Amino acid sequence: MLDLYRFGITEISAMIGKGEISSREVTASVFSRIAHVEDRIRAFVTLTENHAMDMADKADRGRASGNRTALLGIPVAIKDNMCTKGIPTTCSSRILQNFVPPYESTATSRLLGQGYVLIGKTNLDEFAMGSSTENSGFFTTRNPWDAERIPGGSSGGSAAAVAADECIAALGSDTGGSIRQPAALCGVVGMKPTYGRVSRYGLVAFASSLDQIGPITKNVKDCAVLLNVIAGKDSMDSTSAPVAVPDFSAGIGRDIKGVKIGIPKEYFIDGMDPEVEKAVRDAIHQYASLGAIPVDVSLPHAGYAVATYYVLATSEASSNLARYDGVKYGFRAEGKDLIDMYMQSRAQGFGAEVKRRIMLGTYTLSSGYYDAYYRKAQQVRTLIKRDFEEAFKKVDLILTPTTPTAAFRLGEKTADPLQMYLADIFTISVNLAGVPGISIPCGFTSNSLPIGLQLIGRHFDEETLLQAAYAYEQATDWHRRKPDL
Repeated sequence: MLDLYRFGITEISAMIGKGEISSREVTASVFSRIAHVEDRIRAFVTLTENHAMDMADKADRGRASGNRTALLGIPVAIKDNMCTKGIPTTCSSRILQNFVPPYESTATSRLLGQGYVLIGKTNLDEFAMGSSTENSGFFTTRNPWDAERIPGGSSGGSAAAVAADECIAALGSDTGGSIRQPAALCGVVGMKPTYGRVSRYGLVAFASSLDQIGPITKNVKDCAVLLNVIAGKDSMDSTSAPVAVPDFSAGIGRDIKGVKIGIPKEYFIDGMDPEVEKAVRDAIHQYASLGAIPVDVSLPHAGYAVATYYVLATSEASSNLARYDGVKYGFRAEGKDLIDMYMQSRAQGFGAEVKRRIMLGTYTLSSGYYDAYYRKAQQVRTLIKRDFEEAFKKVDLILTPTTPTAAFRLGEKTADPLQMYLADIFTISVNLAGVPGISIPCGFTSNSLPIGLQLIGRHFDEETLLQAAYAYEQATDWHRRKPDL
């Protein structure tokens, strides 16, 4: 029997469609892989093996009766900040350790409509606040390429699970790079769609004006397939955009000759790993050899993105996390009175990074500081958005590194939050501007750690991103390399 867990969505779907394999066989193969590697990787907070086998059997019955949906019987992992009805959703936080949602998120509901198989819920930085998965309230996920290094964050569990073949694909969420950064560090494909392209209903909120659900996959074609399913207007989310959803697979394989690719000077900075810079510059040459046209562009306010993000995101986090008070749901501590119960529940339930961000956000929203910080950050956000609008008058997409370095060692940056925050320096602007971005593998360091290439597109132009990403992927072999597990 083939190691079915090694294949992607498109290949598995074709084999299931032809009756060559069953979803039960694929799902069993994935769980055998999990049994072999999960002790080292620790990608999952919750595994749902019995439930998954039932879903696989249901998918097989559907195929026998003529169902041919794109995700029928495909084992997918879900980041544990998306509500799954009847299955724990913890956000990797002790405050939600025993929370079981009574409803399904829109994104996972759309997967259910396709007949997917839920493998389990993946680990993350608590409430998606972090860049390494070291801020999980439970344990740290490890990078499949080197177990002494971080997988990135906050969707570190989803990216590691895809890279280690513990699922066929996964969903993550991206607030400042939380899909693209771990995808880069784990050597897989990760996309943050345009803000509003995918419903946030049932995604536990971190920063509501920045959060976006997206796919993490083994290749670009699979990314398009998964995005096709989860994208689209949703009446349950007032911020989901009433924009037609094209077939994102349609541009796959199309020639990119004449496509103008912007190269922003602000993204090639001092302190960037020389091996990362070389890999990205080699990718620019590869695109030129495919007929694309590199064009120098400027994003002059990029240097303010990290500071802007950490004012706006923490402010929204302070507001969103006020609901965790130990009353309606989640962890409740004992207290002398009601106020003490509130304080003890939050003190004991939240981890250090979440507390740090709540305090930062509460401070920036407080009387006397709102104008100096929050309002000013909103104004800078507008300038960053305008930078992209100006650049896209000249080019079709923008190319940058995804991260300034490859995966760093466990514990290397936990004592210095500012250094940790800078891990997202190349991804944050995309969230502030609301535009789509994708990370694809573009090389390896001398010690065999993956390097990611980021492509950024116009609002609601994921098609061009996927077209260009696929063209590069097919011209190189980086995505075919696998960690030795």
